[in-house]
Amino acid sequence: MPRLIILFCFILFSSNFNGQNTVGIISNTANAYAGYTLFTSEKNTYLINNCGEVLHKWTSTTNSSKTVYLLENGNLLRNSISSSTSTIQIAGKTGRLELFNWDNALLWSFEYSDDSHVNHHDIFPLPNGNILMVAASVLTETEAINLGRDPSLLPEHELYNEQIIEIQPTGSNTANIVWEWNTKDHIIQDFDNTKSNFGNVSQNPQRLNINYLGSSTATSNWMHVNSAQYNAVLNQIIISTRKLSEFYIIDHSTTTAEAATSTGGTYQKGGDILYRWGNPVAYNQGTSANQQLYGQHYPHWIAPGLPDAGKIMVFNNGFGRTPAYSQIFKITPPASTPGVYTYTSNTSYGPLNPDYIYEAPVSTDFYSVNLSSGQQLVNGNILITIGALGTIFEIDSNKDIVWKYINPLSSSGVIMTQGDDPSIVTNVLFRSHKYAPTYAAFTGRNLAPGNPIESNPNTGACQILKTENQTLLNLSLSPNPVKDILKISTSKTLIKTEIYSVLGKLVFKSTHEKNINLQNLKAGMYFIKIFSDETIITKKIIKI
Repeated sequence: MPRLIILFCFILFSSNFNGQNTVGIISNTANAYAGYTLFTSEKNTYLINNCGEVLHKWTSTTNSSKTVYLLENGNLLRNSISSSTSTIQIAGKTGRLELFNWDNALLWSFEYSDDSHVNHHDIFPLPNGNILMVAASVLTETEAINLGRDPSLLPEHELYNEQIIEIQPTGSNTANIVWEWNTKDHIIQDFDNTKSNFGNVSQNPQRLNINYLGSSTATSNWMHVNSAQYNAVLNQIIISTRKLSEFYIIDHSTTTAEAATSTGGTYQKGGDILYRWGNPVAYNQGTSANQQLYGQHYPHWIAPGLPDAGKIMVFNNGFGRTPAYSQIFKITPPASTPGVYTYTSNTSYGPLNPDYIYEAPVSTDFYSVNLSSGQQLVNGNILITIGALGTIFEIDSNKDIVWKYINPLSSSGVIMTQGDDPSIVTNVLFRSHKYAPTYAAFTGRNLAPGNPIESNPNTGACQILKTENQTLLNLSLSPNPVKDILKISTSKTLIKTEIYSVLGKLVFKSTHEKNINLQNLKAGMYFIKIFSDETIITKKIIKI
Protein backbone atom coordinates (compact mmCIF):
# COMPACT_ATOMS: atom_id res chain seq x y z
CA MET A 1 0.00 0.00 0.00
CA PRO A 2 1.41 3.44 -0.88
CA ARG A 3 2.63 5.50 2.04
CA LEU A 4 0.04 7.88 3.45
CA ILE A 5 1.31 11.28 4.54
CA ILE A 6 -1.09 13.13 6.79
CA LEU A 7 -0.83 16.90 7.04
CA PHE A 8 -1.81 18.76 10.18
CA CYS A 9 -2.64 22.44 9.82
CA PHE A 10 -2.92 24.91 12.65
CA ILE A 11 -3.85 28.56 12.70
CA LEU A 12 -1.12 30.74 14.17
CA PHE A 13 -3.26 33.44 15.73
CA SER A 14 -2.04 37.01 15.85
CA SER A 15 -3.72 40.13 17.14
CA ASN A 16 -4.90 41.15 13.69
CA PHE A 17 -5.52 37.74 12.09
CA ASN A 18 -9.30 37.64 12.40
CA GLY A 19 -9.47 41.17 11.05
CA GLN A 20 -7.55 40.18 7.94
CA ASN A 21 -9.25 36.97 6.90
CA THR A 22 -12.71 37.52 5.49
CA VAL A 23 -12.86 34.46 3.22
CA GLY A 24 -11.25 31.05 3.23
CA ILE A 25 -10.00 29.98 6.65
CA ILE A 26 -11.45 32.14 9.40
CA SER A 27 -10.41 29.99 12.36
CA ASN A 28 -8.64 26.67 12.85
CA THR A 29 -7.77 25.14 16.20
CA ALA A 30 -6.02 22.04 17.46
CA ASN A 31 -9.43 20.54 18.30
CA ALA A 32 -10.59 20.53 14.66
CA TYR A 33 -10.78 17.11 13.04
CA ALA A 34 -7.76 16.62 10.79
CA GLY A 35 -9.69 15.56 7.70
CA TYR A 36 -10.28 16.80 4.16
CA THR A 37 -13.38 18.80 3.27
CA LEU A 38 -15.22 18.43 -0.05
CA PHE A 39 -17.61 21.00 -1.48
CA THR A 40 -18.81 22.13 -4.88
CA SER A 41 -19.37 25.65 -6.13
CA GLU A 42 -20.89 26.01 -9.59
CA LYS A 43 -18.55 24.24 -12.07
CA ASN A 44 -15.81 23.38 -9.58
CA THR A 45 -15.50 20.82 -6.80
CA TYR A 46 -12.72 21.23 -4.26
CA LEU A 47 -11.02 19.05 -1.67
CA ILE A 48 -9.28 21.22 0.93
CA ASN A 49 -7.31 20.66 4.12
CA ASN A 50 -7.88 22.45 7.40
CA CYS A 51 -5.79 25.37 6.17
CA GLY A 52 -8.07 25.89 3.19
CA GLU A 53 -5.34 24.74 0.80
CA VAL A 54 -6.56 22.85 -2.26
CA LEU A 55 -5.57 19.19 -2.27
CA HIS A 56 -7.53 18.35 -5.41
CA LYS A 57 -9.99 19.92 -7.83
CA TRP A 58 -12.52 18.70 -10.37
CA THR A 59 -14.05 20.93 -13.05
CA SER A 60 -17.19 20.33 -15.09
CA THR A 61 -18.48 22.21 -18.12
CA THR A 62 -21.84 22.67 -16.39
CA ASN A 63 -22.85 24.43 -13.18
CA SER A 64 -24.04 22.76 -10.03
CA SER A 65 -24.52 23.97 -6.49
CA LYS A 66 -26.07 20.73 -5.34
CA THR A 67 -24.96 17.21 -4.40
CA VAL A 68 -21.46 15.81 -4.80
CA TYR A 69 -19.98 12.52 -3.52
CA LEU A 70 -16.40 11.28 -3.49
CA LEU A 71 -16.58 7.52 -3.99
CA GLU A 72 -14.17 5.04 -2.43
CA ASN A 73 -12.48 4.40 -5.78
CA GLY A 74 -11.65 8.10 -6.18
CA ASN A 75 -14.42 8.86 -8.66
CA LEU A 76 -16.60 11.93 -8.18
CA LEU A 77 -20.39 11.72 -8.58
CA ARG A 78 -22.27 14.99 -8.88
CA ASN A 79 -25.53 16.62 -9.89
CA SER A 80 -25.27 19.28 -12.57
CA ILE A 81 -27.45 21.48 -14.72
CA SER A 82 -28.96 19.73 -17.73
CA SER A 83 -28.49 21.03 -21.25
CA SER A 84 -32.18 20.26 -21.76
CA THR A 85 -34.55 22.91 -20.42
CA SER A 86 -37.46 21.58 -18.36
CA THR A 87 -40.56 23.66 -17.75
CA ILE A 88 -40.95 22.06 -14.31
CA GLN A 89 -40.49 24.87 -11.79
CA ILE A 90 -38.52 23.55 -8.82
CA ALA A 91 -35.71 25.60 -7.34
CA GLY A 92 -32.87 23.13 -7.19
CA LYS A 93 -33.60 21.28 -10.42
CA THR A 94 -30.51 19.87 -12.06
CA GLY A 95 -31.47 17.21 -14.58
CA ARG A 96 -28.02 15.79 -15.18
CA LEU A 97 -25.76 13.35 -13.37
CA GLU A 98 -22.02 13.19 -13.98
CA LEU A 99 -19.27 10.79 -12.95
CA PHE A 100 -15.62 11.88 -13.13
CA ASN A 101 -12.50 9.92 -12.31
CA TRP A 102 -9.80 11.29 -10.01
CA ASP A 103 -8.04 12.88 -12.98
CA ASN A 104 -11.16 14.84 -13.95
CA ALA A 105 -12.04 12.72 -17.00
CA LEU A 106 -15.80 12.44 -17.54
CA LEU A 107 -16.64 8.71 -17.37
CA TRP A 108 -20.43 8.84 -17.56
CA SER A 109 -23.29 11.31 -17.71
CA PHE A 110 -27.06 10.96 -17.77
CA GLU A 111 -29.81 13.44 -18.59
CA TYR A 112 -33.15 13.15 -16.82
CA SER A 113 -34.83 16.36 -17.85
CA ASP A 114 -37.76 17.26 -20.07
CA ASP A 115 -41.18 18.85 -19.66
CA SER A 116 -42.64 15.72 -18.05
CA HIS A 117 -39.92 14.92 -15.49
CA VAL A 118 -36.67 16.27 -14.04
CA ASN A 119 -34.03 15.24 -11.52
CA HIS A 120 -33.54 17.76 -8.73
CA HIS A 121 -31.58 18.36 -5.52
CA ASP A 122 -30.19 15.01 -4.41
CA ILE A 123 -28.64 11.76 -5.55
CA PHE A 124 -27.13 8.89 -3.57
CA PRO A 125 -24.60 6.22 -4.69
CA LEU A 126 -25.84 2.77 -3.66
CA PRO A 127 -23.53 -0.10 -2.62
CA ASN A 128 -24.52 -2.11 -5.73
CA GLY A 129 -23.25 0.63 -8.08
CA ASN A 130 -26.69 2.01 -8.85
CA ILE A 131 -27.75 5.56 -8.00
CA LEU A 132 -30.82 6.89 -6.23
CA MET A 133 -32.07 10.24 -7.43
CA VAL A 134 -34.82 12.64 -6.45
CA ALA A 135 -37.05 13.59 -9.36
CA ALA A 136 -40.42 15.15 -10.09
CA SER A 137 -42.98 14.32 -12.74
CA VAL A 138 -46.06 16.28 -13.80
CA LEU A 139 -49.64 15.42 -12.89
CA THR A 140 -52.22 17.13 -15.05
CA GLU A 141 -55.01 19.12 -13.42
CA THR A 142 -57.39 16.24 -14.09
CA GLU A 143 -55.02 13.70 -12.57
CA ALA A 144 -54.52 15.86 -9.48
CA ILE A 145 -58.25 16.34 -8.97
CA ASN A 146 -58.76 12.59 -9.35
CA LEU A 147 -56.30 12.16 -6.47
CA GLY A 148 -58.49 14.43 -4.33
CA ARG A 149 -56.63 17.71 -4.71
CA ASP A 150 -58.87 20.68 -4.01
CA PRO A 151 -59.24 22.45 -7.40
CA SER A 152 -58.82 25.82 -5.67
CA LEU A 153 -55.30 24.66 -4.76
CA LEU A 154 -54.30 24.21 -8.40
CA PRO A 155 -53.59 27.78 -9.57
CA GLU A 156 -51.00 26.49 -12.06
CA HIS A 157 -53.34 23.73 -13.35
CA GLU A 158 -50.88 20.94 -12.61
CA LEU A 159 -49.21 19.27 -9.61
CA TYR A 160 -45.78 17.69 -9.18
CA ASN A 161 -45.46 14.06 -8.22
CA GLU A 162 -42.22 13.60 -6.26
CA GLN A 163 -40.28 10.45 -7.09
CA ILE A 164 -37.36 8.42 -5.78
CA ILE A 165 -35.82 6.62 -8.73
CA GLU A 166 -33.02 4.04 -8.79
CA ILE A 167 -30.99 3.97 -11.98
CA GLN A 168 -28.37 1.54 -13.24
CA PRO A 169 -25.70 3.38 -15.26
CA THR A 170 -24.98 1.91 -18.69
CA GLY A 171 -22.63 2.95 -21.45
CA SER A 172 -21.23 6.48 -21.31
CA ASN A 173 -24.50 8.44 -21.17
CA THR A 174 -27.41 6.08 -20.54
CA ALA A 175 -29.09 4.36 -17.60
CA ASN A 176 -31.84 1.87 -16.85
CA ILE A 177 -34.56 2.70 -14.34
CA VAL A 178 -34.66 -0.38 -12.12
CA TRP A 179 -36.88 0.83 -9.24
CA GLU A 180 -39.09 3.77 -8.40
CA TRP A 181 -41.37 5.17 -5.71
CA ASN A 182 -44.02 7.86 -6.31
CA THR A 183 -45.86 10.08 -3.87
CA LYS A 184 -49.00 9.86 -6.02
CA ASP A 185 -49.40 6.23 -4.93
CA HIS A 186 -49.54 7.10 -1.22
CA ILE A 187 -52.14 9.85 -0.94
CA ILE A 188 -54.92 10.38 1.58
CA GLN A 189 -57.48 13.22 1.46
CA ASP A 190 -60.65 14.27 3.22
CA PHE A 191 -61.87 16.76 0.61
CA ASP A 192 -63.68 14.67 -2.02
CA ASN A 193 -65.57 11.58 -0.85
CA THR A 194 -66.09 10.42 -4.42
CA LYS A 195 -62.43 9.53 -4.77
CA SER A 196 -60.99 6.15 -3.76
CA ASN A 197 -58.34 7.66 -1.47
CA PHE A 198 -60.88 9.59 0.61
CA GLY A 199 -60.45 8.94 4.32
CA ASN A 200 -59.52 10.18 7.76
CA VAL A 201 -56.15 11.90 7.48
CA SER A 202 -55.39 11.59 11.19
CA GLN A 203 -55.97 7.82 11.08
CA ASN A 204 -53.70 7.28 8.06
CA PRO A 205 -50.27 8.70 8.90
CA GLN A 206 -48.71 6.21 6.49
CA ARG A 207 -50.02 8.40 3.66
CA LEU A 208 -49.64 12.03 2.57
CA ASN A 209 -52.47 14.56 2.75
CA ILE A 210 -52.53 15.98 -0.76
CA ASN A 211 -54.25 19.18 0.41
CA TYR A 212 -51.87 20.09 3.22
CA LEU A 213 -49.82 23.16 2.32
CA GLY A 214 -47.73 23.74 5.41
CA SER A 215 -46.77 27.38 5.65
CA SER A 216 -46.56 27.87 1.88
CA THR A 217 -49.08 28.97 -0.70
CA ALA A 218 -50.57 26.60 -3.25
CA THR A 219 -48.21 25.87 -6.15
CA SER A 220 -47.45 22.90 -8.36
CA ASN A 221 -44.35 22.31 -6.24
CA TRP A 222 -46.39 21.42 -3.13
CA MET A 223 -43.77 19.25 -1.39
CA HIS A 224 -40.31 20.38 -2.54
CA VAL A 225 -38.34 17.25 -1.68
CA ASN A 226 -34.74 18.33 -1.12
CA SER A 227 -32.89 15.15 -0.16
CA ALA A 228 -32.96 11.36 -0.18
CA GLN A 229 -30.45 9.27 1.77
CA TYR A 230 -30.06 5.51 2.14
CA ASN A 231 -29.44 3.06 4.98
CA ALA A 232 -27.85 -0.13 3.67
CA VAL A 233 -28.35 -2.07 6.92
CA LEU A 234 -32.10 -1.40 7.03
CA ASN A 235 -32.56 -1.10 3.24
CA GLN A 236 -34.58 2.06 3.85
CA ILE A 237 -34.64 5.55 2.34
CA ILE A 238 -35.15 8.80 4.22
CA ILE A 239 -36.80 11.64 2.30
CA SER A 240 -36.99 15.32 3.27
CA THR A 241 -39.77 17.67 2.17
CA ARG A 242 -39.05 21.33 2.78
CA LYS A 243 -42.54 22.74 2.30
CA LEU A 244 -44.25 20.20 4.56
CA SER A 245 -41.43 20.41 7.16
CA GLU A 246 -41.21 16.64 7.60
CA PHE A 247 -39.03 13.72 6.70
CA TYR A 248 -40.27 10.24 5.80
CA ILE A 249 -38.73 6.77 5.85
CA ILE A 250 -39.79 4.26 3.21
CA ASP A 251 -38.87 0.66 2.39
CA HIS A 252 -36.41 0.09 -0.47
CA SER A 253 -36.73 -3.71 -0.42
CA THR A 254 -39.95 -3.62 -2.42
CA THR A 255 -40.35 -4.19 -6.12
CA THR A 256 -41.53 -1.20 -8.13
CA ALA A 257 -44.98 -2.76 -8.25
CA GLU A 258 -45.02 -3.26 -4.46
CA ALA A 259 -43.74 0.30 -3.93
CA ALA A 260 -46.99 1.54 -5.51
CA THR A 261 -49.07 -0.37 -2.94
CA SER A 262 -49.38 -0.83 0.81
CA THR A 263 -48.13 -4.42 0.91
CA GLY A 264 -44.90 -6.28 0.24
CA GLY A 265 -41.26 -5.71 1.03
CA THR A 266 -39.28 -6.57 4.14
CA TYR A 267 -41.54 -4.46 6.33
CA GLN A 268 -44.77 -5.60 4.66
CA LYS A 269 -46.05 -2.07 4.07
CA GLY A 270 -45.18 -1.67 0.43
CA GLY A 271 -44.31 1.94 -0.35
CA ASP A 272 -46.31 3.46 2.50
CA ILE A 273 -44.51 5.67 4.98
CA LEU A 274 -42.84 3.60 7.72
CA TYR A 275 -41.98 6.60 9.89
CA ARG A 276 -42.34 10.37 9.72
CA TRP A 277 -41.20 13.19 11.97
CA GLY A 278 -41.08 16.95 12.20
CA ASN A 279 -44.59 18.31 11.75
CA PRO A 280 -47.56 16.25 13.01
CA VAL A 281 -49.99 18.92 11.78
CA ALA A 282 -49.35 17.47 8.30
CA TYR A 283 -51.36 14.39 9.31
CA ASN A 284 -53.84 16.16 11.62
CA GLN A 285 -52.13 15.24 14.87
CA GLY A 286 -51.27 18.01 17.30
CA THR A 287 -51.01 21.74 16.70
CA SER A 288 -48.39 24.16 15.47
CA ALA A 289 -46.92 24.03 18.99
CA ASN A 290 -45.87 20.43 18.25
CA GLN A 291 -43.98 21.33 15.07
CA GLN A 292 -40.23 20.68 15.33
CA LEU A 293 -38.90 21.10 11.79
CA TYR A 294 -39.10 24.19 9.59
CA GLY A 295 -37.91 23.82 6.01
CA GLN A 296 -35.20 21.30 7.00
CA HIS A 297 -32.44 19.80 4.88
CA TYR A 298 -30.36 16.62 4.78
CA PRO A 299 -31.89 14.21 7.29
CA HIS A 300 -29.71 11.11 7.28
CA TRP A 301 -28.69 8.18 9.45
CA ILE A 302 -25.39 8.60 11.26
CA ALA A 303 -23.16 5.90 9.82
CA PRO A 304 -21.92 2.83 11.72
CA GLY A 305 -18.67 3.42 13.58
CA LEU A 306 -19.43 7.06 14.36
CA PRO A 307 -20.64 8.51 17.66
CA ASP A 308 -24.45 8.19 17.91
CA ALA A 309 -24.49 5.73 15.00
CA GLY A 310 -28.02 4.92 13.86
CA LYS A 311 -29.53 8.17 15.04
CA ILE A 312 -30.90 10.62 12.47
CA MET A 313 -29.15 13.96 12.06
CA VAL A 314 -30.96 16.82 10.35
CA PHE A 315 -30.29 20.50 9.67
CA ASN A 316 -33.38 22.35 10.88
CA ASN A 317 -33.34 25.57 8.85
CA GLY A 318 -35.98 27.34 10.93
CA PHE A 319 -37.60 28.86 7.85
CA GLY A 320 -41.13 30.08 8.55
CA ARG A 321 -40.90 30.56 12.29
CA THR A 322 -40.37 33.74 14.27
CA PRO A 323 -37.67 34.46 15.14
CA ALA A 324 -35.86 32.65 12.34
CA TYR A 325 -32.88 30.57 13.47
CA SER A 326 -31.32 27.23 12.56
CA GLN A 327 -30.45 24.13 14.57
CA ILE A 328 -28.79 20.75 14.27
CA PHE A 329 -30.90 17.86 15.62
CA LYS A 330 -30.13 14.25 16.41
CA ILE A 331 -33.16 12.04 17.01
CA THR A 332 -33.76 8.37 17.79
CA PRO A 333 -36.90 7.00 16.11
CA PRO A 334 -38.71 4.66 18.53
CA ALA A 335 -38.50 1.11 17.20
CA SER A 336 -39.35 -2.38 18.44
CA THR A 337 -36.54 -3.86 16.33
CA PRO A 338 -34.17 -2.08 13.94
CA GLY A 339 -36.23 -0.53 11.17
CA VAL A 340 -39.60 -1.46 12.67
CA TYR A 341 -40.92 1.80 14.06
CA THR A 342 -43.43 2.03 16.88
CA TYR A 343 -46.50 4.24 16.64
CA THR A 344 -49.50 4.79 18.91
CA SER A 345 -52.76 5.61 17.12
CA ASN A 346 -54.19 9.11 17.55
CA THR A 347 -50.81 10.56 18.47
CA SER A 348 -47.82 11.98 16.64
CA TYR A 349 -44.72 9.95 15.90
CA GLY A 350 -42.08 10.15 18.62
CA PRO A 351 -39.81 11.30 19.98
CA LEU A 352 -41.41 14.46 21.36
CA ASN A 353 -38.00 16.18 21.36
CA PRO A 354 -34.58 15.60 19.78
CA ASP A 355 -31.85 13.78 21.70
CA TYR A 356 -29.38 16.52 20.78
CA ILE A 357 -29.80 20.15 19.75
CA TYR A 358 -27.17 22.59 18.59
CA GLU A 359 -28.06 26.23 18.18
CA ALA A 360 -25.99 29.37 18.60
CA PRO A 361 -25.72 30.97 22.07
CA VAL A 362 -27.67 33.83 20.50
CA SER A 363 -30.00 31.66 18.44
CA THR A 364 -30.52 34.12 15.57
CA ASP A 365 -26.74 34.29 14.96
CA PHE A 366 -26.99 30.87 13.27
CA TYR A 367 -29.49 30.85 10.41
CA SER A 368 -29.72 29.63 6.85
CA VAL A 369 -32.98 30.22 5.02
CA ASN A 370 -32.32 27.20 2.77
CA LEU A 371 -29.70 24.63 1.69
CA SER A 372 -27.29 23.42 4.47
CA SER A 373 -26.18 20.22 6.22
CA GLY A 374 -24.68 18.67 9.32
CA GLN A 375 -22.22 15.76 9.48
CA GLN A 376 -21.13 13.68 12.47
CA LEU A 377 -17.35 13.26 12.59
CA VAL A 378 -15.51 10.31 14.11
CA ASN A 379 -13.86 12.37 16.86
CA GLY A 380 -17.24 13.58 18.16
CA ASN A 381 -17.18 16.93 16.34
CA ILE A 382 -19.94 17.99 13.93
CA LEU A 383 -19.31 19.68 10.57
CA ILE A 384 -22.03 22.21 9.72
CA THR A 385 -22.70 23.98 6.44
CA ILE A 386 -24.64 27.28 6.59
CA GLY A 387 -25.59 26.99 2.95
CA ALA A 388 -27.11 30.41 2.32
CA LEU A 389 -23.99 32.10 3.71
CA GLY A 390 -21.45 29.82 2.02
CA THR A 391 -19.97 29.06 5.43
CA ILE A 392 -18.67 25.77 6.87
CA PHE A 393 -17.81 25.41 10.52
CA GLU A 394 -17.02 22.61 12.95
CA ILE A 395 -18.10 22.32 16.57
CA ASP A 396 -16.68 20.10 19.29
CA SER A 397 -18.50 18.16 22.00
CA ASN A 398 -18.75 21.37 24.04
CA LYS A 399 -20.49 23.05 21.07
CA ASP A 400 -17.54 25.41 20.64
CA ILE A 401 -16.52 26.38 17.10
CA VAL A 402 -13.10 24.84 16.39
CA TRP A 403 -12.86 25.46 12.62
CA LYS A 404 -14.52 27.89 10.22
CA TYR A 405 -14.29 28.44 6.47
CA ILE A 406 -16.09 30.85 4.12
CA ASN A 407 -16.44 29.89 0.46
CA PRO A 408 -14.40 32.43 -1.55
CA LEU A 409 -16.21 31.64 -4.82
CA SER A 410 -19.20 33.67 -5.94
CA SER A 411 -22.00 32.09 -7.96
CA SER A 412 -20.90 34.19 -10.93
CA GLY A 413 -17.54 32.41 -10.88
CA VAL A 414 -15.57 35.33 -9.46
CA ILE A 415 -12.87 34.32 -6.99
CA MET A 416 -12.83 36.70 -4.05
CA THR A 417 -9.69 38.35 -2.74
CA GLN A 418 -8.72 38.06 0.89
CA GLY A 419 -10.24 41.10 2.55
CA ASP A 420 -13.37 41.16 0.35
CA ASP A 421 -16.73 41.22 2.08
CA PRO A 422 -18.48 37.89 1.34
CA SER A 423 -21.84 39.24 2.51
CA ILE A 424 -22.24 41.32 -0.65
CA VAL A 425 -21.94 38.35 -3.05
CA THR A 426 -23.75 35.04 -3.46
CA ASN A 427 -21.43 32.20 -2.46
CA VAL A 428 -23.97 29.55 -1.48
CA LEU A 429 -23.09 25.92 -0.73
CA PHE A 430 -25.56 23.04 -0.83
CA ARG A 431 -23.56 20.76 1.48
CA SER A 432 -20.04 19.90 2.50
CA HIS A 433 -18.49 16.66 3.69
CA LYS A 434 -15.31 15.96 5.65
CA TYR A 435 -13.43 12.73 4.90
CA ALA A 436 -10.88 10.92 7.04
CA PRO A 437 -7.33 10.99 5.66
CA THR A 438 -7.51 7.19 5.60
CA TYR A 439 -10.58 7.18 3.32
CA ALA A 440 -10.02 4.65 0.53
CA ALA A 441 -10.30 7.28 -2.24
CA PHE A 442 -7.00 8.83 -1.08
CA THR A 443 -4.89 5.66 -1.27
CA GLY A 444 -1.96 6.28 -3.60
CA ARG A 445 -3.12 9.82 -4.48
CA ASN A 446 -0.98 12.92 -4.52
CA LEU A 447 -2.45 15.16 -1.84
CA ALA A 448 0.30 17.73 -1.70
CA PRO A 449 -1.35 21.00 -0.65
CA GLY A 450 -1.62 23.75 -3.23
CA ASN A 451 -2.67 27.35 -2.76
CA PRO A 452 -5.93 28.41 -1.12
CA ILE A 453 -8.76 29.24 -3.51
CA GLU A 454 -8.99 32.95 -2.67
CA SER A 455 -6.72 35.54 -4.28
CA ASN A 456 -4.03 37.17 -2.18
CA PRO A 457 -4.37 34.54 0.58
CA ASN A 458 -3.00 35.08 4.06
CA THR A 459 -0.18 32.56 3.66
CA GLY A 460 1.03 33.13 7.20
CA ALA A 461 -2.29 32.00 8.63
CA CYS A 462 -1.48 28.29 8.59
CA GLN A 463 1.60 26.28 9.29
CA ILE A 464 1.97 22.85 7.71
CA LEU A 465 3.48 20.31 10.08
CA LYS A 466 4.40 17.21 8.11
CA THR A 467 4.68 14.01 10.08
CA GLU A 468 7.35 12.76 7.72
CA ASN A 469 10.92 14.13 7.49
CA GLN A 470 10.51 16.71 10.26
CA THR A 471 13.57 18.38 11.70
CA LEU A 472 12.58 19.02 15.29
CA LEU A 473 15.11 20.72 17.55
CA ASN A 474 15.55 19.65 21.17
CA LEU A 475 12.86 16.96 21.04
CA SER A 476 13.05 13.20 21.13
CA LEU A 477 10.55 10.42 21.82
CA SER A 478 11.73 7.06 23.08
CA PRO A 479 11.21 4.29 22.62
CA ASN A 480 9.34 4.51 19.34
CA PRO A 481 7.79 1.99 18.67
CA VAL A 482 6.57 2.03 22.26
CA LYS A 483 5.03 -0.72 24.37
CA ASP A 484 4.23 0.97 27.70
CA ILE A 485 6.04 4.17 28.72
CA LEU A 486 6.85 6.86 26.16
CA LYS A 487 9.53 9.30 27.28
CA ILE A 488 9.46 12.87 25.98
CA SER A 489 12.79 14.65 26.05
CA THR A 490 12.72 18.38 25.32
CA SER A 491 14.39 21.57 26.50
CA LYS A 492 11.07 23.37 26.11
CA THR A 493 8.49 23.81 28.83
CA LEU A 494 5.99 21.00 28.31
CA ILE A 495 2.37 22.14 28.68
CA LYS A 496 0.41 19.11 27.55
CA THR A 497 0.36 16.17 25.15
CA GLU A 498 -2.48 14.75 23.08
CA ILE A 499 -2.56 11.52 21.10
CA TYR A 500 -4.89 10.99 18.14
CA SER A 501 -5.83 7.93 16.13
CA VAL A 502 -5.29 7.99 12.36
CA LEU A 503 -8.97 8.96 12.06
CA GLY A 504 -8.39 12.04 14.18
CA LYS A 505 -10.04 10.79 17.39
CA LEU A 506 -8.47 12.01 20.64
CA VAL A 507 -7.49 8.84 22.57
CA PHE A 508 -5.12 10.17 25.25
CA LYS A 509 -4.09 13.43 26.89
CA SER A 510 -1.90 14.51 29.77
CA THR A 511 -0.47 17.71 31.23
CA HIS A 512 3.17 18.46 32.07
CA GLU A 513 4.12 14.76 32.04
CA LYS A 514 7.30 13.71 30.24
CA ASN A 515 6.81 9.99 30.93
CA ILE A 516 3.39 8.92 29.69
CA ASN A 517 1.85 5.49 30.16
CA LEU A 518 0.35 4.14 26.92
CA GLN A 519 -0.17 0.53 27.93
CA ASN A 520 -3.95 0.84 27.54
CA LEU A 521 -3.72 1.93 23.90
CA LYS A 522 -4.33 -0.68 21.24
CA ALA A 523 -1.46 -1.52 18.92
CA GLY A 524 -1.27 0.68 15.85
CA MET A 525 -0.14 4.03 14.45
CA TYR A 526 -0.96 7.27 16.27
CA PHE A 527 -0.08 10.95 16.12
CA ILE A 528 1.20 12.69 19.22
CA LYS A 529 0.74 16.44 19.51
CA ILE A 530 3.15 18.08 21.93
CA PHE A 531 2.32 21.55 23.23
CA SER A 532 5.23 23.60 24.54
CA ASP A 533 5.55 27.20 25.64
CA GLU A 534 6.71 28.13 22.13
CA THR A 535 5.14 25.81 19.59
CA ILE A 536 3.06 22.73 18.82
CA ILE A 537 4.84 19.71 17.35
CA THR A 538 3.17 16.67 15.81
CA LYS A 539 4.95 13.35 15.35
CA LYS A 540 4.02 9.82 14.43
CA ILE A 541 4.34 7.05 17.02
CA ILE A 542 3.82 3.30 16.79
CA LYS A 543 2.23 1.40 19.67
CA ILE A 544 3.19 -2.27 19.88
